[in-house]
This record gives sequence, C-alpha cells and structure tokens, in this order.
Amino acid sequence: MATSDTLNKIKALVRDGRVLVSAHGYDELAVDGIFFGEVLAGVPAAELVEDYPSASKGPSVLVLQRDKDNLPVHAVWGIPKGAQGPAVLVTAYRPDPERWTPNFMERRK
Repeated sequence: MATSDTLNKIKALVRDGRVLVSAHGYDELAVDGIFFGEVLAGVPAAELVEDYPSASKGPSVLVLQRDKDNLPVHAVWGIPKGAQGPAVLVTAYRPDPERWTPNFMERRK
C-alpha cells in the first residue's frame, strides 16, 4: 500500500485530535449523507489515492476510506501551508463508479 509523508502526518494529527473541517467539507458530507465521525474513524486505514505535497494551500492527499457499512468514501485531507497542523478535511464524497476504476483507486481514462 502506497503512503506519503503528508498522509502519515495527517494520521498522527487525527490521532492527536488536531482536526478541522472546512465549510466546503461540511457541505459535501451533508450532500452525500456521510457522517464526519465515520470519516475520522476511517483515517487509520485510509489508502493513498493521490498525493499533492506541493499544493498551493499546503500539502494534501486524496484517500480512499470506508464508512461503517464498508462503502467507499474519497476524502481530501490537507495541512495548512507553513503549519504543522491541524489536519483539515477539505472535502469528502462518494466516488462515482463511472469516473473511477472498480477499486476506486484510479481515475478512468
């Protein structure tokens, strides 16, 4: 399983309770009926889909997580530029099977 420094830092920040949710993140959770607690609970087992270590707002990752019913959730987590925390849930959504491979780890061509 692939990993990254950013994902390792995010997992540690979540473990330490240093977490925020962006306004956009809250909106997207509501749209797809995803509970924030389930997203938090899924962080330890999160699988790296894409790594953005040089993103303009700070390092971030797209990860595949699972909810309590084992349904896939894509979450984008970031760390503010120039800061050591907190982990920020930028967005989370149900991946569209039309746009992703069956394992939800790669975008369809």
